[in-house]
Amino acid sequence: MDRPDIPLNALRVFEVAVRQGSFTRAAVELRVTQAAVSHQIARLEDLLGTTLFLRTSAGLVLTDEGQALFPVLEHGFDAMARALDRIGGGHHVEVLKVGVVTTFALGWLIPRLAAFREAHPEIELRLSTHNNRVEIGREGLDMAIRFGGGRWPGIEAMALVEAPMSPLSAPSIAASLRHPDDLAQHVLLRSYRADEWPRWFEEVGAVCPPLTGPVFDSSLALAEMAARGESVALLPVAMMGRQIEEGRLVQPFGRMVSTGRYYLTHPAERAVTPAMRGFAEWLRAEMAAEAEG
Repeated sequence: MDRPDIPLNALRVFEVAVRQGSFTRAAVELRVTQAAVSHQIARLEDLLGTTLFLRTSAGLVLTDEGQALFPVLEHGFDAMARALDRIGGGHHVEVLKVGVVTTFALGWLIPRLAAFREAHPEIELRLSTHNNRVEIGREGLDMAIRFGGGRWPGIEAMALVEAPMSPLSAPSIAASLRHPDDLAQHVLLRSYRADEWPRWFEEVGAVCPPLTGPVFDSSLALAEMAARGESVALLPVAMMGRQIEEGRLVQPFGRMVSTGRYYLTHPAERAVTPAMRGFAEWLRAEMAAEAEG
């Protein structure tokens, strides 16, 4: 098969521009000017004899030709990056980039990283945290751990662990909480998932009071506010072990409600690499060991 005489740099610029969704952000990632990005895209379109982007008031929109080209290039550049990572410096190491929702990272994964490195010295795990909103391809990740119901368009999801939720507060507030109805006397902090408090009150057979407390997109922020004695937060108890052990947070009620699970996810069309498989199998084994113990 004849290989087209297309400059690799132009193809790389196109791939980054699609992931970033704009020439400006692509220029930042590539450390060049926006004009240089525009020039490379125009050159590529000229060489291919077709338009790859439509410039609209809403931003860049891929043409059919652009949509056909992008996944091929994305997979190709990912494969090259993995190969270069493995042989770089003479060490056969595969880099795995994983985005992890911050609550799970601090509450479960980070304390076990040493065990993972010991079990898989051939994998260099590079973590980045997120607030449960993550775009694997656009952020240059291989996989992501997120919380939810397990269904995301175009995503393969492996269930890890449930995270039942219960009200947590500072000891000073917990002392005044004898019955779920007592929560109505305090500020109830909310996450962006609006159904969590109503579901907990339904679980305990009580009426949910009007929810007027501030809304956060981070469980860690909720936990910090609650620990300061200013309010009560509904939190995944298993991920708050350190704060509970330190006595900063108390669980006044034993009843919990499950609103979802943590999942290990990756794009459905992406080929599973040995590092991805190794990380998934290690997580599965750790979760099984905890369930048994």
